[in-house]
Amino acid sequence: MKFEKIHNKGQAQLFRNQYLEMLTKTHPLVIWGMYIPIISYFLYYSWDTLNNSLPRVALIFLGGMFFWTFFEYLMHRWAFHMVAESERAKKFIYVLHGNHHHFPRDKERLFMPPVPSLIIASALFGLQYLIMGTNVFMFWPGFILGYLLYGSMHYAIHAWNPPFKWMKPLWRNHHLHHYKDENKGFGVSSTIWDRVFGTMFDLKKEKEDKEKVKELMY
Repeated sequence: MKFEKIHNKGQAQLFRNQYLEMLTKTHPLVIWGMYIPIISYFLYYSWDTLNNSLPRVALIFLGGMFFWTFFEYLMHRWAFHMVAESERAKKFIYVLHGNHHHFPRDKERLFMPPVPSLIIASALFGLQYLIMGTNVFMFWPGFILGYLLYGSMHYAIHAWNPPFKWMKPLWRNHHLHHYKDENKGFGVSSTIWDRVFGTMFDLKKEKEDKEKVKELMY
């Protein structure tokens, strides 16, 4: 999935069919608008109908958010950057994530589009329900909010400069993942798991070589 040139503008064409192509694009507000009502209802249901105390709801909800950061790291490292052998598998990986490395500033593909997003979220809800029962109504909303924050952070990293100085390491870790070594810097919403598993860039030694980045780009 290594590209000799990275496109600074434009976007990949993933499907010849214009309707399928349209379904691969979305805006962050669409995804937020889709999930916030579900998150809100599940939390209310957990408190009002399942009779969980507010502290318990909050604790399990926050646990779901934290677990998202681990899930994000695992998916980015082992699924999105899976080494594919067959042409069909390579195509799948390109559609899944490779196109983002080829066109990192394509803002319409920084969130999973609505249809596959709902399918995957429903499957994860079902799996989590099998593991934790009705606690899923508190855990899954935190997990999905973690995803929404991750997607928004990802969007911000590719669209803007860091708004606060303390956020700069997060920005640089992800930019280095794109422009220097895709085998490091898998965390997007957090660098916790990069530090735990030794895939964090040594930011003190990494110089900001803007000219090198320009050479990579069309």
